[in-house]
Amino acid sequence: MLSDRVKREIQERFEPGCRVYVAGPYSSNPEANVGRAMAVWHELKDLGFHPYLPHLSHFLHLVRPRAYEEWLAYDLIELRLCHALLRLDGNSAGADLEVEEAGRMAIPIVFCEDDELLR
Repeated sequence: MLSDRVKREIQERFEPGCRVYVAGPYSSNPEANVGRAMAVWHELKDLGFHPYLPHLSHFLHLVRPRAYEEWLAYDLIELRLCHALLRLDGNSAGADLEVEEAGRMAIPIVFCEDDELLR
């Protein structure tokens, strides 16, 4: 679950209905990372936002595997449609690239430290 600080920051900075891209680790532990990201998706949805969760490609990949680069390219296109990016804590080259791209596109970023993701 998101900490009160992160929820407050998101609610203060962005209007309900804004599309929020959730960036975070995936490859290091797909099942656990997808589960954690899905919990954040539900929290953002409950706050009135429209979250985009690249982690859900995990399930598409199970049906028809695609190259990592193809999934990343797809997600970067989706990022362009978002109003904000929420960066979950943890090592992830892909999420770091998404943060970098968001910065280039002047998309605001909210960072969530590990101790702010309550389990």
